Amino acid sequence: MPPDTPTWTDRWQAFWHAVPVPDFLWPQLLWLLLAVPLLVLLYLWLQGRRRKLAVRYASLSLVRDAGGKGPGWRRHLPPLLLLFAFVAMLLAAARPVAVIALPAQQQTIMLAIDVSASMRATDVQPNRMVAAQQAAKSFISELPRNVRVGIVAFAGSAQVAQLPTQSREDLERAIDGFQLQRGTATGNGIVMSLATLFPNSGIDVSAMGPNRSGMRSAPLAGIEPPAQAAPPKPVPPGSYGSAAIVMLTDGQRTTGVDPLEAAQIAADRGVRVYTVGVGTRDGDTIGFEGWSMRVRLDEETLKAVAAKTQAEYFYAGTAADLKKVYDTLSSRLTVEKRETEVSALFALLAAALALVSATLSMWWFHRVA
Repeated sequence: MPPDTPTWTDRWQAFWHAVPVPDFLWPQLLWLLLAVPLLVLLYLWLQGRRRKLAVRYASLSLVRDAGGKGPGWRRHLPPLLLLFAFVAMLLAAARPVAVIALPAQQQTIMLAIDVSASMRATDVQPNRMVAAQQAAKSFISELPRNVRVGIVAFAGSAQVAQLPTQSREDLERAIDGFQLQRGTATGNGIVMSLATLFPNSGIDVSAMGPNRSGMRSAPLAGIEPPAQAAPPKPVPPGSYGSAAIVMLTDGQRTTGVDPLEAAQIAADRGVRVYTVGVGTRDGDTIGFEGWSMRVRLDEETLKAVAAKTQAEYFYAGTAADLKKVYDTLSSRLTVEKRETEVSALFALLAAALALVSATLSMWWFHRVA
Protein backbone atom coordinates (compact mmCIF):
# COMPACT_ATOMS: atom_id res chain seq x y z
CA MET A 1 0.00 0.00 0.00
CA PRO A 2 1.48 3.43 -0.93
CA PRO A 3 2.36 5.52 2.15
CA ASP A 4 -0.11 8.28 1.20
CA THR A 5 -3.08 5.90 0.87
CA PRO A 6 -5.47 6.42 3.81
CA THR A 7 -6.21 3.36 5.90
CA TRP A 8 -9.71 2.27 6.93
CA THR A 9 -8.98 3.68 10.37
CA ASP A 10 -8.15 7.08 8.86
CA ARG A 11 -11.31 7.01 6.77
CA TRP A 12 -13.46 6.08 9.76
CA GLN A 13 -11.94 8.88 11.86
CA ALA A 14 -12.51 11.38 9.04
CA PHE A 15 -16.14 10.25 8.73
CA TRP A 16 -16.63 10.43 12.52
CA HIS A 17 -15.34 14.02 12.62
CA ALA A 18 -17.37 15.03 9.54
CA VAL A 19 -20.71 13.78 10.90
CA PRO A 20 -22.23 16.08 13.55
CA VAL A 21 -22.43 13.77 16.58
CA PRO A 22 -24.63 15.22 19.35
CA ASP A 23 -23.39 15.72 22.87
CA PHE A 24 -25.67 15.42 25.91
CA LEU A 25 -26.41 17.74 28.82
CA TRP A 26 -27.63 14.84 30.97
CA PRO A 27 -25.44 11.94 29.75
CA GLN A 28 -26.11 9.91 32.90
CA LEU A 29 -29.59 9.13 31.56
CA LEU A 30 -28.02 7.24 28.66
CA TRP A 31 -27.61 4.31 31.05
CA LEU A 32 -31.33 3.73 30.52
CA LEU A 33 -30.46 2.50 27.01
CA LEU A 34 -29.34 -0.75 28.67
CA ALA A 35 -33.05 -1.54 28.90
CA VAL A 36 -33.22 -1.81 25.10
CA PRO A 37 -31.54 -5.24 24.78
CA LEU A 38 -33.67 -6.45 27.71
CA LEU A 39 -36.80 -5.43 25.80
CA VAL A 40 -35.53 -7.29 22.73
CA LEU A 41 -34.95 -10.43 24.80
CA LEU A 42 -38.41 -10.06 26.34
CA TYR A 43 -39.97 -9.76 22.89
CA LEU A 44 -38.15 -12.87 21.64
CA TRP A 45 -39.26 -14.81 24.74
CA LEU A 46 -42.88 -13.77 24.19
CA GLN A 47 -42.69 -14.84 20.54
CA GLY A 48 -41.33 -18.25 21.54
CA ARG A 49 -44.04 -18.65 24.19
CA ARG A 50 -46.67 -17.67 21.63
CA ARG A 51 -45.50 -20.37 19.22
CA LYS A 52 -45.59 -23.02 21.98
CA LEU A 53 -49.18 -22.09 22.83
CA ALA A 54 -50.18 -22.05 19.18
CA VAL A 55 -49.15 -25.66 18.52
CA ARG A 56 -51.59 -26.90 21.19
CA TYR A 57 -54.54 -26.07 18.91
CA ALA A 58 -55.68 -28.94 16.72
CA SER A 59 -57.11 -26.71 14.00
CA LEU A 60 -54.53 -25.61 11.43
CA SER A 61 -56.59 -22.49 10.74
CA LEU A 62 -56.28 -21.46 14.39
CA VAL A 63 -52.51 -22.03 14.26
CA ARG A 64 -52.39 -19.84 11.14
CA ASP A 65 -54.46 -17.14 12.87
CA ALA A 66 -52.19 -17.26 15.92
CA GLY A 67 -49.25 -16.49 13.68
CA GLY A 68 -50.93 -13.31 12.46
CA LYS A 69 -52.17 -12.31 9.01
CA GLY A 70 -49.95 -11.69 6.04
CA PRO A 71 -46.17 -12.20 5.77
CA GLY A 72 -44.30 -12.99 8.94
CA TRP A 73 -42.19 -9.81 8.83
CA ARG A 74 -45.31 -7.69 9.34
CA ARG A 75 -45.70 -9.04 12.86
CA HIS A 76 -42.27 -7.71 13.82
CA LEU A 77 -42.24 -4.31 12.10
CA PRO A 78 -44.64 -2.41 14.47
CA PRO A 79 -42.82 -3.62 17.62
CA LEU A 80 -39.49 -2.72 16.00
CA LEU A 81 -40.71 0.82 15.25
CA LEU A 82 -42.00 1.09 18.80
CA LEU A 83 -38.57 0.05 20.06
CA PHE A 84 -36.93 2.78 17.96
CA ALA A 85 -39.44 5.27 19.38
CA PHE A 86 -38.45 4.22 22.88
CA VAL A 87 -34.76 4.75 22.05
CA ALA A 88 -35.49 8.20 20.61
CA MET A 89 -37.41 9.15 23.79
CA LEU A 90 -34.49 8.08 25.97
CA LEU A 91 -32.09 10.13 23.83
CA ALA A 92 -34.41 13.15 24.10
CA ALA A 93 -34.48 12.74 27.90
CA ALA A 94 -30.66 12.99 27.92
CA ARG A 95 -30.97 16.46 26.33
CA PRO A 96 -28.78 16.17 23.21
CA VAL A 97 -27.02 19.25 21.83
CA ALA A 98 -25.46 19.65 18.39
CA VAL A 99 -23.85 22.36 16.28
CA ILE A 100 -26.42 23.33 13.63
CA ALA A 101 -27.00 26.26 11.29
CA LEU A 102 -29.49 28.77 12.67
CA PRO A 103 -30.47 32.37 11.88
CA ALA A 104 -27.74 34.69 13.14
CA GLN A 105 -28.38 37.07 16.00
CA GLN A 106 -26.79 40.07 14.27
CA GLN A 107 -29.27 42.93 14.43
CA THR A 108 -26.88 45.66 13.21
CA ILE A 109 -24.27 45.59 10.44
CA MET A 110 -21.95 48.53 9.84
CA LEU A 111 -20.61 49.01 6.31
CA ALA A 112 -17.33 50.96 6.33
CA ILE A 113 -16.59 51.87 2.71
CA ASP A 114 -13.44 53.49 1.32
CA VAL A 115 -14.22 56.69 -0.62
CA SER A 116 -10.62 57.70 -1.34
CA ALA A 117 -9.77 59.17 -4.75
CA SER A 118 -8.22 55.90 -5.92
CA MET A 119 -11.72 54.40 -5.99
CA ARG A 120 -12.09 56.12 -9.40
CA ALA A 121 -9.73 53.57 -10.96
CA THR A 122 -11.28 51.51 -13.75
CA ASP A 123 -9.44 48.22 -13.21
CA VAL A 124 -12.76 47.10 -11.67
CA GLN A 125 -15.45 47.95 -14.21
CA PRO A 126 -17.01 50.44 -14.60
CA ASN A 127 -14.82 51.75 -11.77
CA ARG A 128 -14.07 50.71 -8.20
CA MET A 129 -16.49 53.16 -6.62
CA VAL A 130 -19.47 52.28 -8.80
CA ALA A 131 -18.79 48.55 -8.40
CA ALA A 132 -18.58 48.97 -4.63
CA GLN A 133 -21.83 50.97 -4.56
CA GLN A 134 -23.70 48.41 -6.66
CA ALA A 135 -22.40 45.48 -4.60
CA ALA A 136 -23.27 47.23 -1.32
CA LYS A 137 -26.83 47.90 -2.51
CA SER A 138 -27.24 44.28 -3.56
CA PHE A 139 -25.86 43.13 -0.20
CA ILE A 140 -28.32 45.31 1.72
CA SER A 141 -31.27 44.13 -0.36
CA GLU A 142 -30.48 40.49 0.47
CA LEU A 143 -30.42 41.03 4.24
CA PRO A 144 -33.50 40.23 6.35
CA ARG A 145 -35.68 43.28 6.91
CA ASN A 146 -35.17 43.16 10.67
CA VAL A 147 -31.41 43.75 10.31
CA ARG A 148 -30.37 47.36 10.74
CA VAL A 149 -27.53 48.66 8.57
CA GLY A 150 -25.32 51.69 9.17
CA ILE A 151 -22.82 53.21 6.73
CA VAL A 152 -19.47 54.87 7.43
CA ALA A 153 -17.54 56.51 4.58
CA PHE A 154 -13.82 57.00 5.11
CA ALA A 155 -10.97 58.58 3.18
CA GLY A 156 -8.64 61.02 4.97
CA SER A 157 -11.21 60.99 7.78
CA ALA A 158 -14.33 59.00 8.59
CA GLN A 159 -17.93 60.18 8.71
CA VAL A 160 -21.21 58.47 9.41
CA ALA A 161 -23.08 58.53 6.12
CA GLN A 162 -26.13 56.82 7.62
CA LEU A 163 -26.94 55.84 11.19
CA PRO A 164 -28.16 52.24 11.57
CA THR A 165 -31.63 51.91 10.08
CA GLN A 166 -33.97 49.35 8.55
CA SER A 167 -34.91 51.74 5.74
CA ARG A 168 -33.32 50.37 2.57
CA GLU A 169 -34.23 53.58 0.74
CA ASP A 170 -32.24 55.75 3.18
CA LEU A 171 -29.28 53.40 2.88
CA GLU A 172 -29.31 53.55 -0.92
CA ARG A 173 -29.45 57.36 -0.84
CA ALA A 174 -26.46 57.39 1.51
CA ILE A 175 -24.49 55.11 -0.82
CA ASP A 176 -25.36 57.20 -3.87
CA GLY A 177 -24.18 60.32 -2.03
CA PHE A 178 -20.55 59.23 -1.57
CA GLN A 179 -18.02 61.99 -2.31
CA LEU A 180 -14.45 60.98 -3.13
CA GLN A 181 -11.67 62.51 -1.01
CA ARG A 182 -7.92 62.19 -0.58
CA GLY A 183 -6.25 59.89 1.93
CA THR A 184 -7.06 56.44 3.31
CA ALA A 185 -7.77 56.17 7.04
CA THR A 186 -8.80 52.53 7.35
CA GLY A 187 -8.43 52.58 11.13
CA ASN A 188 -10.73 55.59 11.39
CA GLY A 189 -13.40 53.68 9.46
CA ILE A 190 -13.31 50.87 12.00
CA VAL A 191 -13.30 53.18 15.03
CA MET A 192 -16.14 55.32 13.68
CA SER A 193 -18.17 52.16 13.07
CA LEU A 194 -17.54 51.09 16.67
CA ALA A 195 -18.49 54.55 17.95
CA THR A 196 -21.77 54.20 16.04
CA LEU A 197 -22.47 50.78 17.50
CA PHE A 198 -21.55 51.90 21.05
CA PRO A 199 -22.46 55.61 21.14
CA ASN A 200 -22.16 55.89 24.94
CA SER A 201 -18.83 54.10 25.34
CA GLY A 202 -16.65 57.19 24.92
CA ILE A 203 -14.91 56.04 21.72
CA ASP A 204 -13.32 59.14 20.16
CA VAL A 205 -11.39 58.94 16.89
CA SER A 206 -9.62 62.27 17.37
CA ALA A 207 -8.27 61.19 20.76
CA MET A 208 -6.70 57.95 19.51
CA GLY A 209 -3.72 59.30 17.64
CA PRO A 210 -2.46 61.93 15.23
CA ASN A 211 -4.76 62.77 12.37
CA ARG A 212 -2.16 63.64 9.80
CA SER A 213 -4.70 65.01 7.38
CA GLY A 214 -5.59 67.74 9.86
CA MET A 215 -9.29 66.79 9.59
CA ARG A 216 -11.46 65.82 12.53
CA SER A 217 -13.96 63.00 12.16
CA ALA A 218 -17.52 64.21 12.32
CA PRO A 219 -19.26 63.40 15.64
CA LEU A 220 -22.47 61.38 15.66
CA ALA A 221 -25.46 63.67 15.33
CA GLY A 222 -27.20 64.30 18.62
CA ILE A 223 -24.84 62.09 20.61
CA GLU A 224 -22.47 63.42 23.24
CA PRO A 225 -20.36 60.53 24.60
CA PRO A 226 -19.16 60.76 28.20
CA ALA A 227 -16.00 62.82 28.57
CA GLN A 228 -14.22 60.18 30.64
CA ALA A 229 -15.86 56.82 30.21
CA ALA A 230 -14.09 53.87 31.77
CA PRO A 231 -13.01 51.33 29.15
CA PRO A 232 -15.19 48.22 29.19
CA LYS A 233 -13.83 44.90 30.36
CA PRO A 234 -12.51 42.99 27.30
CA VAL A 235 -14.58 40.05 26.11
CA PRO A 236 -13.49 37.12 23.91
CA PRO A 237 -12.95 38.21 20.27
CA GLY A 238 -15.96 37.53 18.07
CA SER A 239 -18.29 36.90 21.02
CA TYR A 240 -20.56 39.91 20.44
CA GLY A 241 -23.40 38.45 18.40
CA SER A 242 -25.57 41.55 17.97
CA ALA A 243 -23.44 43.44 15.44
CA ALA A 244 -20.64 43.12 12.90
CA ILE A 245 -18.54 45.43 10.74
CA VAL A 246 -17.80 44.96 7.02
CA MET A 247 -14.96 47.19 5.77
CA LEU A 248 -14.15 47.61 2.07
CA THR A 249 -10.98 49.36 0.90
CA ASP A 250 -8.74 49.49 -2.17
CA GLY A 251 -5.54 50.85 -0.62
CA GLN A 252 -3.28 50.94 2.38
CA ARG A 253 -3.57 53.30 5.29
CA THR A 254 -2.01 56.73 4.66
CA THR A 255 -3.33 58.62 7.70
CA GLY A 256 -5.35 58.32 10.86
CA VAL A 257 -5.59 55.55 13.44
CA ASP A 258 -3.54 52.38 13.05
CA PRO A 259 -6.03 49.77 11.74
CA LEU A 260 -4.54 47.08 14.01
CA GLU A 261 -5.12 49.34 17.02
CA ALA A 262 -8.68 49.84 15.85
CA ALA A 263 -9.06 46.08 15.34
CA GLN A 264 -7.94 45.49 18.93
CA ILE A 265 -10.68 47.83 20.17
CA ALA A 266 -13.20 45.84 18.14
CA ALA A 267 -11.78 42.55 19.42
CA ASP A 268 -12.02 43.74 23.03
CA ARG A 269 -15.73 44.39 22.46
CA GLY A 270 -16.24 41.06 20.70
CA VAL A 271 -17.17 42.70 17.37
CA ARG A 272 -16.06 40.91 14.21
CA VAL A 273 -14.56 43.05 11.42
CA TYR A 274 -14.87 41.42 8.00
CA THR A 275 -12.45 43.02 5.53
CA VAL A 276 -12.79 43.21 1.76
CA GLY A 277 -9.90 44.22 -0.51
CA VAL A 278 -10.80 45.42 -3.99
CA GLY A 279 -8.69 46.48 -6.97
CA THR A 280 -4.97 46.39 -7.51
CA ARG A 281 -3.38 43.66 -5.45
CA ASP A 282 0.36 44.07 -5.95
CA GLY A 283 0.53 47.81 -6.44
CA ASP A 284 0.20 49.96 -9.54
CA THR A 285 0.16 53.56 -10.74
CA ILE A 286 -3.28 54.69 -11.80
CA GLY A 287 -4.11 57.95 -13.49
CA PHE A 288 -7.21 59.95 -14.22
CA GLU A 289 -8.15 63.57 -14.94
CA GLY A 290 -4.56 64.54 -15.73
CA TRP A 291 -2.86 63.21 -12.59
CA SER A 292 -1.55 59.87 -11.36
CA MET A 293 -1.06 58.16 -8.02
CA ARG A 294 0.57 55.01 -6.71
CA VAL A 295 -1.80 52.59 -4.91
CA ARG A 296 -1.29 49.22 -3.29
CA LEU A 297 -3.71 46.97 -1.46
CA ASP A 298 -2.38 46.16 2.00
CA GLU A 299 -3.70 42.62 2.21
CA GLU A 300 -1.50 41.64 5.13
CA THR A 301 -3.03 44.31 7.35
CA LEU A 302 -6.58 43.51 6.21
CA LYS A 303 -6.00 39.82 6.96
CA ALA A 304 -4.56 40.72 10.37
CA VAL A 305 -7.58 42.92 11.18
CA ALA A 306 -9.97 40.10 10.29
CA ALA A 307 -7.96 37.49 12.19
CA LYS A 308 -7.67 39.65 15.32
CA THR A 309 -11.48 39.96 15.47
CA GLN A 310 -12.22 36.31 14.56
CA ALA A 311 -13.63 37.33 11.17
CA GLU A 312 -12.53 36.74 7.55
CA TYR A 313 -10.75 38.57 4.74
CA PHE A 314 -12.02 38.52 1.14
CA TYR A 315 -10.33 39.70 -2.05
CA ALA A 316 -12.33 41.00 -5.01
CA GLY A 317 -10.41 41.67 -8.22
CA THR A 318 -13.46 42.30 -10.41
CA ALA A 319 -17.00 43.58 -10.04
CA ALA A 320 -18.28 40.00 -10.30
CA ASP A 321 -15.89 38.93 -7.54
CA LEU A 322 -17.09 41.79 -5.35
CA LYS A 323 -20.72 40.73 -5.87
CA LYS A 324 -19.80 37.15 -4.87
CA VAL A 325 -17.99 38.42 -1.77
CA TYR A 326 -21.03 40.33 -0.61
CA ASP A 327 -23.28 37.35 -1.36
CA THR A 328 -21.00 35.21 0.81
CA LEU A 329 -21.01 37.81 3.58
CA SER A 330 -24.79 37.96 3.47
CA SER A 331 -25.04 34.22 4.10
CA ARG A 332 -22.33 34.32 6.80
CA LEU A 333 -23.96 37.19 8.68
CA THR A 334 -27.53 35.90 8.52
CA VAL A 335 -26.83 32.22 9.25
CA GLU A 336 -24.40 30.92 11.84
CA LYS A 337 -23.51 27.56 13.34
CA ARG A 338 -23.92 27.31 17.07
CA GLU A 339 -24.46 24.64 19.70
CA THR A 340 -28.18 24.13 20.31
CA GLU A 341 -30.24 21.63 22.28
CA VAL A 342 -32.10 19.32 19.88
CA SER A 343 -34.21 17.32 22.36
CA ALA A 344 -37.37 18.38 20.54
CA LEU A 345 -36.18 16.73 17.32
CA PHE A 346 -35.65 13.39 19.06
CA ALA A 347 -39.02 13.70 20.80
CA LEU A 348 -40.66 14.44 17.45
CA LEU A 349 -38.96 11.39 15.94
CA ALA A 350 -40.20 9.23 18.81
CA ALA A 351 -43.76 10.46 18.34
CA ALA A 352 -43.62 9.83 14.58
CA LEU A 353 -42.28 6.27 15.03
CA ALA A 354 -44.92 5.46 17.65
CA LEU A 355 -47.65 6.82 15.37
CA VAL A 356 -46.44 4.76 12.40
CA SER A 357 -46.22 1.66 14.62
CA ALA A 358 -49.80 2.08 15.85
CA THR A 359 -51.09 2.82 12.34
CA LEU A 360 -49.52 -0.31 10.85
CA SER A 361 -50.86 -2.48 13.68
CA MET A 362 -54.39 -1.16 13.19
CA TRP A 363 -54.14 -1.54 9.41
CA TRP A 364 -52.69 -5.05 9.33
CA PHE A 365 -53.99 -6.66 12.53
CA HIS A 366 -56.84 -4.37 13.65
CA ARG A 367 -55.08 -3.85 16.99
CA VAL A 368 -52.34 -1.68 18.49
CA ALA A 369 -48.86 -3.26 18.64
